[in-house]
Amino acid sequence: MSGATTPNKEAVIPEFKQIMGHPSPLWMLFMTEFWERFAFYGVRWALVLYIVAQFHAGDGSGQAAANLTYGSFLALVYAGALFGGYLADRIIGYQRSILLGAVFMAAGLFCISVPNQDIFNLGLATMIVGNGMFKPNISTMVGKLYTTADPRRDSGFTIFYMGINMGAMVAPVFTQWLAESIFGTSAMPSYKMVFMASGFGMLISLVWFAIGRRALKGIGAPEAGSGNPMRVVWVALGCLCVIPLMYFLLTVGAEKLQIVLTVLFIGLAVMLMVEGIRNGKVARDRVIAMLLIFVFNILFWMFFEQAGSSFTFLADKIVNRDLGFWIFPTAYFQTVNSVAIIVFAPIIAAIWVFLARHNVNPSIPRKFGLGLLGNALAFGLLIFALSSLVGADNKIPFWTLTTVYVLQSIGELCLSPIGLSMVTKLAPVRLVGMGMGGWFLSTGIGNNLSGIFASYVSGESGMSVQSALSGYTFGFWSLLGAGVVLFLIAPLINKLMHGVK
Repeated sequence: MSGATTPNKEAVIPEFKQIMGHPSPLWMLFMTEFWERFAFYGVRWALVLYIVAQFHAGDGSGQAAANLTYGSFLALVYAGALFGGYLADRIIGYQRSILLGAVFMAAGLFCISVPNQDIFNLGLATMIVGNGMFKPNISTMVGKLYTTADPRRDSGFTIFYMGINMGAMVAPVFTQWLAESIFGTSAMPSYKMVFMASGFGMLISLVWFAIGRRALKGIGAPEAGSGNPMRVVWVALGCLCVIPLMYFLLTVGAEKLQIVLTVLFIGLAVMLMVEGIRNGKVARDRVIAMLLIFVFNILFWMFFEQAGSSFTFLADKIVNRDLGFWIFPTAYFQTVNSVAIIVFAPIIAAIWVFLARHNVNPSIPRKFGLGLLGNALAFGLLIFALSSLVGADNKIPFWTLTTVYVLQSIGELCLSPIGLSMVTKLAPVRLVGMGMGGWFLSTGIGNNLSGIFASYVSGESGMSVQSALSGYTFGFWSLLGAGVVLFLIAPLINKLMHGVK
């Protein structure tokens, strides 16, 4: 029995000029995301270090609290995408959501530059609201440039992902240079300049999209009859009211926040399932497949996001950063992931296209499995380094953590851009924005768990070789097991996807 009440039809895609084999608006969205990620990653490297330095007087006992705050912040950033997707789908459209989100993100970034913990948390809460309006909707619009059957789709998302990582590569280098060489010292960085520079980056993203959105030819604009500008005003007022709630959730504790996120995820799953059932058996099965993959996505990000939390303290305290001629800055480790993404993204994108032409392209769940196994391999290297390569100075070689970031990046490329593309293929057409919000919510749950896990790795008095070894061993076996399970159940998930590749 189909039970369909709403046909699952694709919208007609306008004729676009093609640049390098892809629709020209892809490159405008690419640069918009570049500047947004510049803003976000400018903050990312400094956040936990700043919390320990500013609010815990530099004491190692503050690492656990910093990790928990970082995890909760990222979790709420991604959870906010759920509501941002809904607002874009139903109320103000994708373009207006992006513009409004950019305004709130910029405001939050300037707020966190004030060295007061209450204002700092308020700024984080404002960033959460803004990112929720921005992040899922720009990714959704990338999907709207292609039909679901277009073989360039995964490649287009991978190119878009390069924009993310180019911004992430430039930001730590530039902002640390400002914080140490221009406005501070290596011993006392001027973190407020990091946050202010990120705020200006967000303003550039806002202006770039505001000017360039004409090239979209109506994609992402409000539906006919829903273009009343007052809707934007009411949504903006609603966002202002939500900021105190985000502030509360940010400070309530990671364990309690996990309960909230889990309830949200269950609610989202029910809404997507109801819509899938309304659209018939095929749509229902595709929603089930999407939700199953969301579960594995949680586990991937739980361990991947150590990059901004426990790996930062690992780099600062336990990695030998003395290269003989230069002390490698801690912030620069954040660029390794981005450089690896930029180097390997076009290679992997080309591989997917090549394999598709020869009808041997791995299915979506198998690409996800490769991502989990790549992440597992990174943790396996850390286990080896912490158990066999610790020097007399109680530190591990520089190359080990660098290689860990590279291995994680390759795993990320097999999973994250494919996940964005997957949602636009499998989510019910009427709720693609909510589906994208669900993707980011699952990522957010993983990020909150990453903070809890990182606090365990840091222990009560700060990270040690033994605490790191114990925690990362658990991460390795968890990722390896999940990757193997996903490969085993891939045929079942493929069946549920009904031909989506």
